Amino acid sequence: MDELPQLINVLKGEMSLVGPRPDIPGYYDRLKGEHRLILKLRPGITGYASIAFANEEQILSEQQNPLHYNDEMIFPEKVKLNLDYYCHVSLGLDLKILFKTILLPFNL
Repeated sequence: MDELPQLINVLKGEMSLVGPRPDIPGYYDRLKGEHRLILKLRPGITGYASIAFANEEQILSEQQNPLHYNDEMIFPEKVKLNLDYYCHVSLGLDLKILFKTILLPFNL
């Protein structure tokens, strides 16, 4: 139910089903070089990074310095995953990501 506004944005063409999730404001401004390619992607409801860090809040809550951990570990990995998606984007890959997203609640 909390994804309903995003579905409306998909219908309006402002978002896609699969693509990088918008991150904390300012983080994407830091991207350099080839990492900036992910800015060409339409934001999505789900993606590889969303799947990989579905339990991000829990991971961060277990860290002594959550902001540092996000800056040094999580955000760079999200960028890597989103760049990989950019380089291999296809309908088949989107279907695979959507399928993994649907199965995610059963795997946590």
